[in-house]
Amino acid sequence: MKRAVYRAVSLAGLAGAMTALALAACAQPSPMSPGLASLPDASPNAREAGAASADASPPLNVRATDTVGAPGANDLVLVADGVTSTVVVVSPQAGPREKAAATELVVMIERMSGARLKLADTTPSVSAALAGNDPLVVVGEEALRALPALGARLTAAAKKSPRLGADAIALRRVGQRLYVAGNNDPSHAYAVAYLLREWGCRWFMPTAFGESIPEQRTLKVGALDYAYGSPFEVRRFWIAWNGSTAGADDFSRRNFFGERRVSGGHTLEKYLKDVVPPERTALNGPIAGEFPANYVAAQVAPLFAKGQDFSLGMDDGTYDLYQRRDLELRANVRDKYALSYSVTDNFLDFYNRVSEQLLRKYPTSPSRIGFLAYSNATIPPQRDVVAAKPLFVSLAPIDIDPVHALDDPRAPARQEYRDMLRRWVKVMDGRVTIYDYDQSMIVWRDVPNPSIQAFRRDAKTLAREGALGVDTESRSAIATTFFNLYLRGQLLWNPEADVDELLRDFYARFYGPAASAMSQYWGEILGAWERSIVTEHHHFAIPALYPRPLVARLRRHLEAAEAALRGAEKTGRDAPQYAERLRFTRLGFEVLDGYTSMVASVATDADYVAGVAAGARGLAARQALAQMNPTFVNTKMGESTAAWWTGEVEQYRAVLARLDGTRGTLVQKLPVEWAFHRDPHDTGVMRGYAYEPIDLAYWTAHAASQTPETRKDYPTTEWEQLRTDLYAQAQGVLHPDWQSYTGYLWYRTELTLTAEQAKGPIRALFPGIFNEGWLYVNGGLVGYRLLPGRWWTTDFRFEWEVDVSAALKPGVNTIAVRLYNPHHFGGIFRRPVLYRPR
Repeated sequence: MKRAVYRAVSLAGLAGAMTALALAACAQPSPMSPGLASLPDASPNAREAGAASADASPPLNVRATDTVGAPGANDLVLVADGVTSTVVVVSPQAGPREKAAATELVVMIERMSGARLKLADTTPSVSAALAGNDPLVVVGEEALRALPALGARLTAAAKKSPRLGADAIALRRVGQRLYVAGNNDPSHAYAVAYLLREWGCRWFMPTAFGESIPEQRTLKVGALDYAYGSPFEVRRFWIAWNGSTAGADDFSRRNFFGERRVSGGHTLEKYLKDVVPPERTALNGPIAGEFPANYVAAQVAPLFAKGQDFSLGMDDGTYDLYQRRDLELRANVRDKYALSYSVTDNFLDFYNRVSEQLLRKYPTSPSRIGFLAYSNATIPPQRDVVAAKPLFVSLAPIDIDPVHALDDPRAPARQEYRDMLRRWVKVMDGRVTIYDYDQSMIVWRDVPNPSIQAFRRDAKTLAREGALGVDTESRSAIATTFFNLYLRGQLLWNPEADVDELLRDFYARFYGPAASAMSQYWGEILGAWERSIVTEHHHFAIPALYPRPLVARLRRHLEAAEAALRGAEKTGRDAPQYAERLRFTRLGFEVLDGYTSMVASVATDADYVAGVAAGARGLAARQALAQMNPTFVNTKMGESTAAWWTGEVEQYRAVLARLDGTRGTLVQKLPVEWAFHRDPHDTGVMRGYAYEPIDLAYWTAHAASQTPETRKDYPTTEWEQLRTDLYAQAQGVLHPDWQSYTGYLWYRTELTLTAEQAKGPIRALFPGIFNEGWLYVNGGLVGYRLLPGRWWTTDFRFEWEVDVSAALKPGVNTIAVRLYNPHHFGGIFRRPVLYRPR
């Protein structure tokens, strides 16, 4: 055991190194981060110099797109300098998507060129158009009838042997006619959307706010023979959390999203509620065995007989099964994500039994039964089992790293997810849809939560592994999701889409004269997420993803964008849109600045006056966003608890009352940096980590070379230093294989009290601390805090307060905290204080 005197190495003397290390958490590129070089980002030297580097990049220009296809001498001219004789032809019996797309084609061409094409959508007008010599755009079923070869192109392009259905589009020019069609009603609309995209039309976000329709007086079609089919059968998003659906349907259709899926929503309770034992819930079963399956099969038999699809998805929560057959099947296999026993085998037994009963009665029924692989039924079944043919699963790993790609070597949990998907695809014979979340950080704070840094690679992985597609739970919170859904739609349609080109196109069309500076702004954000070692979700990760130096750089880029727009704001048709979008970005920045300033004031400085004021500023900016457009933020879930921002501010007001004389007075702020020891083998109690002298010699020799990426390899036998304003894993406390650190952790510090300070009642307040904990003062245990490993079931305050009056003394006092972290976040994340209650 090390015997060096603790005070021989000054805690304060290492503050500079610790501060630099913590700020590096999101600022240092990882050599193990594929694709990072392609991110639009300011150069490191420019950033370090504090320069606004927007002007260093070449201007981002919109590509001229007046001609679709390969231009030539004999182009089909649909509109010439605002004049047209072109007719759009669509079947009088067109499906709803087909008809809407044909109508939209007429509207958008008029908006681009000023020319309004005729729409032939009745039997006489269709016949006349097809018999005439005017240029035609023939849409949908009429195109397939007029040009049968187009149907063969669609068949060749569409995914072979789909489980739910395939989508393909084809566009062919023959002389004075352009044929535009898909292989089904929604795909007819996708074909028209593709045509409009080729002319430069974009719908980056729902409502007119996200529209970009170019001015082009002439529209032409060159040589064109194009067909494509998406590998994904499911490409869907829906608005959850009571968010606004304004513009969502149009946005979905224009960006290749659809409604195809087999629902696996939470429904099982309604079928089993009458057989749940007294004082139990549906989460206690029964699930496995003959009785539950027979009981449920009898209820859903009418649906199956009619050929209807339906869900038997598990309910929302963690299942705790106790009946004999359930106990046998679960076999005490632990799910480390749900911190519970895996019950997947139980559910597969149940679903297969239900299917067997139904197929025995109705062997030719086409019904599909959806269910969820979720919570503690996410891990694939351990037994050698094959799912019955009616079954379709939605794999919903809500608790697995939402930041990194499935193939990222820094994200072992994501690699585990990929491997679980592979096993599920085998068990289900390919009938697997991904149920995803975007925003991915779940309980968040209306600040940007980009997903493209991961999804640009995941789309390829999911296609390769055989997933049917992705069903995305989103929300109307554009200030948070921004371009996520737009890019997601493009990648689900074509996983090989060039994301860098999509981003360049986005900045130019969305921000106009401010594009260059805005590419720097959002490039900084994407780069920070790409480089981050954060694998946790929820708002506690925000200070790791958005450290204050990053926020300062964003401010400079935003100011450069505002300067670029100044002077151009009254010229051009789209100038008002650019100004509105920059105002949206400014308010979004004020939200981010307000929240991160609040967290820094509270967590680092223990300044609750400044923290509450910053929180109020951020909330005011959020309210201004809500008033601009109902899709920008979503505050309809109720925000009275500390899980939500307004509740978090109220929590800080309550802490302030204990420090400002209202309910108590501040005695002393404890240090920001503490000595720290990982204790993976639980030896700290025996070795006296609470009271034996500490040796920081190894840390002193190696601190300067530590980065958040390399700190995973720090010896677990040595003391180090750690900040108390950010949870441990975000500072690099990981296992050597990049797994999030689990196990025991120790924090230790010293503080000096005067005789006056040490008098009377004193309480130690930890305003933010995760995990089950033990508090030692001057070597003795003075407090214990039981906190469930499933931290998401708590009140989200994460406060711990202990009476330490009897243990403190005038002079030097030693404070030690022992914690046990079973999963996710670990450690202290808001600076502790001592206060005297009134």
